[in-house]
Amino acid sequence: MSIKKYKPTTPSRRFMEGSTFEEITKSKPEKSLVEILHRHAGRNHHGHVTQRHRGGGSKRFYRLIDFKRNKDGIPGKVTAIEYDPNRTARIALVTYKDGEKRYIIAPEGLKVGAPIENGSHSEIITGACLPLKDIPLGSTIHHIEMKPGKGAQIARSAGASAQLAGKEGEFAQVILPSGEMRKIPLACRAVLGQVGNLDHMNISMGKAGRSRWKGIRPYVRGAVMNPCDHPHGGGEGKNSRGRVPVSLWGQATKGLKTRKRKNPSNQYIISRRKK
Repeated sequence: MSIKKYKPTTPSRRFMEGSTFEEITKSKPEKSLVEILHRHAGRNHHGHVTQRHRGGGSKRFYRLIDFKRNKDGIPGKVTAIEYDPNRTARIALVTYKDGEKRYIIAPEGLKVGAPIENGSHSEIITGACLPLKDIPLGSTIHHIEMKPGKGAQIARSAGASAQLAGKEGEFAQVILPSGEMRKIPLACRAVLGQVGNLDHMNISMGKAGRSRWKGIRPYVRGAVMNPCDHPHGGGEGKNSRGRVPVSLWGQATKGLKTRKRKNPSNQYIISRRKK
């Protein structure tokens, strides 16, 4: 994937960048793998706002992604590379030999016609999904499970990848995208390769309206609010009011460690992420 720039026909176009979509081979999704995606505007089932600055945006359909990759023993073939509005990565449509179709996260370098296999006996190639116990040490992996059979939870966004650093006992040692080294059960599955669409992080939005298309509403700084609306509010000019930066609810936002000291997952973390 590469990034394209636009001619400055308007002030907002001057700095706008976008994807070339040269890897996309199919414009419309597979009907059997699509669901209606209802908008919630950051609200829960009570109607209370639980995530601020969300609402509006373009209408989207949700693509059903195969995060478990549990179709073992049946070879498949990539029949299309598609755009997914719900995620930063591209998705690949896989057609298996028995006729079933599934969407997967498209790794970097995956082309139409490439073979796809799942399970312990899969060939060591990009896009193959295997248990960690069967993946060679030093391999670049993504789409990683944390509990066997639950489905992938780690390294699913554009350009993400992890590295299999070692195996000891019932656990594998994996270096995550954040730099954290973590123990993951050897029975958990992962996909070989790196998630595609590497240049996504370099795209310049160019204008505020493009964020509104995504359903992201404007964010107002606390310092320009009134004292009744935010701890930073009030004062003449840009007045810090002599206190440390805090959130709307008074929680310190710079340097405060919010992770629980007795978090159950501490036993699986070998070394914390890089500072």
